[in-house]
Amino acid sequence: MIQSDKATAFAKLHVRGMPVLLYNAWDAGSAKAIEAAGAKAIATGSWSVAAAQGYGDGEDIPLDLALAIVARITASVEVPLTVDFEGGYSDDDNILIDNIGRLLDRGAIGINFEDRVVKGSGLYDIDRQASRIAAIRGAAEKRRVPLFINARTDLFLGRGGEPSSEIGAALDRAKAYAAAGASGFFIPGLTDEGLIGRIVEGSPLPVNVMVTDGVPSNERLASLGVARISYGPIPYAEAMQTLQKVATGIHS
Repeated sequence: MIQSDKATAFAKLHVRGMPVLLYNAWDAGSAKAIEAAGAKAIATGSWSVAAAQGYGDGEDIPLDLALAIVARITASVEVPLTVDFEGGYSDDDNILIDNIGRLLDRGAIGINFEDRVVKGSGLYDIDRQASRIAAIRGAAEKRRVPLFINARTDLFLGRGGEPSSEIGAALDRAKAYAAAGASGFFIPGLTDEGLIGRIVEGSPLPVNVMVTDGVPSNERLASLGVARISYGPIPYAEAMQTLQKVATGIHS
C-alpha cells in the first residue's frame, strides 16, 4: 500500500466498541515482532523509543535519531506506523510544519500530538493547541496524506488534581481539536471507567485509552465505546525485565 492508503486503512481501524489494539514498539526489531504476532498497525511510544537509546522521555532523544528509527521501522514492516511525536519538537509553527514533513518523508501515517508544553510547564491553552493541530493538518494535506492526528490531552496525567473536575475541560479540548483537524482523542492517565465513559459519550473523536494500573479490561473499555487501546511503555518495560532476568540467571 502507498502511504495515503495506509493512513486511510489505519483510520478505519478506529471503531467505537471495537478498539484497535496497539502494543507499542520502540525500534524496527520490536515492530517486526509485533507485526508477526498479527498486529494490524504499529505504534511507537516516546518513552520506550528514548529509553532504548539511553535517553529520557520529553524530546530528549535528538530529532534526527528519532526520525532514523521511524525510517527503519517503516522499511521493516508492511502495516501502518503511527509515531508518538510528543510536542512535535518545536513550539514554532513553521518548524513544527517542517518536522511533520520530515516525519511523513519517512513513511509515518499517524502521530500522537500532546498539549503539554514539553520543554516548559503546564499545557498549551486550548486555542493555541488547536492552531498547532491545524498547522499539522495543513502540512499533511499539502502532501496528500490523511495523517491520523491522535490529539493527546495531559489533563489527567501527573497533574495531581481530581480527574472528575477536568472532564468538562477535556471535552472542550476534544471539540476544539476536532474542529482544527484532529482524528482521535487520547486521554492517558484517566482510569475511572465512569469518567472514561463520559469522555467517550461527549467526544466527537474516537477515544484512545492507555493501559496502566487501574484501567478497566480491554473488554470493558470496548463496551464503553473506546476505539483505541495502547500500551505505552509497558511492552518495553516488560521486555527489559525479561532480558535482565535471563541475564541474571546466566551471570549469577
